[in-house]
Parts: sequence; structure tokens; C-alpha cells
Amino acid sequence: MIVSLTIVRYRRLFTPIAFLAMALHRLPLSFNSKCSFWKLLGCGKNGSFDLNPDLQQWGLLAVWNSAEDFKKFNEHSLISSWWKAFTKEKWTVLSVPLASHGKWNGKQPFNSASSDLDHKGPIAVLTRASIRLSKLKNFWSNVQPVSEIMSRAPGYITSVGIGEAPFFRQATFSVWKTADSMKSFAYNSPEHLEVIRKTRNEDWYTEELFARFRLISASGTINGHNPLEGIIPHNH
Repeated sequence: MIVSLTIVRYRRLFTPIAFLAMALHRLPLSFNSKCSFWKLLGCGKNGSFDLNPDLQQWGLLAVWNSAEDFKKFNEHSLISSWWKAFTKEKWTVLSVPLASHGKWNGKQPFNSASSDLDHKGPIAVLTRASIRLSKLKNFWSNVQPVSEIMSRAPGYITSVGIGEAPFFRQATFSVWKTADSMKSFAYNSPEHLEVIRKTRNEDWYTEELFARFRLISASGTINGHNPLEGIIPHNH
């Protein structure tokens, strides 16, 4: 199992085409037997859960049977050709699941997580939630300050805010130098611990998922550079 996250930036003139892609790209993905799970995603502006969408930046998270299957998609698919025609920037991260719990739309997309829990290198973390409509105000008033703290945490490398729907179906894909640095932020930050407590006590989510990944490669750029340059290999 290989997980790909591709973030593309459309040319400003082609922003309406980005919205069209969210509808049209569902068809080839649905019929791709080599892809067991996929989500077309919008992006936030500030690298985490974000109320402000970036209408030029969009994403695709997908689970492939093998690296070869992803390579074929990346080099020969209709979606890849679309990106080449209409976007000015593309960043792709490939990874292998290490651990996962929770569900995404009732599914466990990363249930073939490896047992390599002693992995010492950089890791990626995906945190995803469906927020109860009645809890939106509480969620957004508490989570955004924590996102700012995360970006200054020791061991933090980069993150991108992604989501299926504005405001209530949100995810963050973050990269850390080590699992220990991620855990230190998650469990030693008073602000983060307080948000975790509130999510449980106030029952903010109808569904949530947390997954960790071993990074394989990163290619292309996001916002003008590859934040994983020199940290993990390029993928050609």
C-alpha cells in the first residue's frame, strides 16, 4: 500500500476549472481498480484547519495498491494531464502507513498499516474530523490558536490544511522530524491538551481519524519550494 498526497496550485485564471475538477475527477478515480480509497480536497491558507480557503490550491489524497500503480496514474492519467494543463505548481508526497485508528466516511483507508512502529526518521501525521454542526463555533474558536502553536513547535517541518467540505470536514497533514517531536507537541502542549479534553467532553466530532506515515519521497513544490528538500528523497 502506497499513500499519495498531491497538492496543486491552479493559475488564477483557471480557478473556475478547479471547481469543475472536483466534480469531473471523481469518475476516473471511481473506475481505477488500483486505487482503493481517494478524496478530492480543498485547501486552507495557513497550513492547518483553516476557515479561509485557498481557491487556487487543491489536493488529492489516494491509496494505491503499489508504487507502480501510482506511477502509472502520475504519468499517464487524465487527471495528471489536467494538472499539467491548468496548474502552475504541484507537490506530491508518497508514504506508507505506520498506524491508523478511526474512520473516514465509515471506512478504514489505511488498515494495512505496517508494524514498523520503531521507525526513527521523519513522519507524517494525518488528523481528520467531521465536526458536528452544533459544535462548529466551539471548534473554530479553539483549534485555530493551536494551529499557530504547532507551527512553532520543536521538530515541526511543514503542514497543509485540507478538507472535503468547508468548515465541517477538515484535516491537517503535518510532517515532523521524529515521532517523539510530534508526541511532545501532542501531549506536552497545554493548549493542545485542552482542545483534546474539550473534543471528548463536548463531543465535537461525528467521526475522526488519526494516522501516522513513513515518508518515502517528495517531489515538486508548494508555495515556491519543497519543504521536505533534503529530508526525504525526490520521487522521479
